[in-house]
Amino acid sequence: MNYYDVAVLGVPLLFVVIGLVEYLKKFGVTGNWLLGSSMLIGVLLGGGYQLSAVGFPVDFAGWFGVGFYGIGLGIVASGVYDVAKNIAKE
Repeated sequence: MNYYDVAVLGVPLLFVVIGLVEYLKKFGVTGNWLLGSSMLIGVLLGGGYQLSAVGFPVDFAGWFGVGFYGIGLGIVASGVYDVAKNIAKE
């Protein structure tokens, strides 16, 4: 896997995570539950994306990379949610 696969092809995944978080808002999920949900969705989809792109790792470094990418996507999705919420307040 190269940088293009992760950086460019992973970008639409971020929009899917944000869209799913917005969908959860329509069900009345708010506050910390919504923030945690965005992290969970990001971890699941990011980890799944890495597993589909790389395959199942056979060592710790591979699994660490999958987890790190998933957590990173979750953090970015959670951060984008917070930034958008703060902009909307202003």
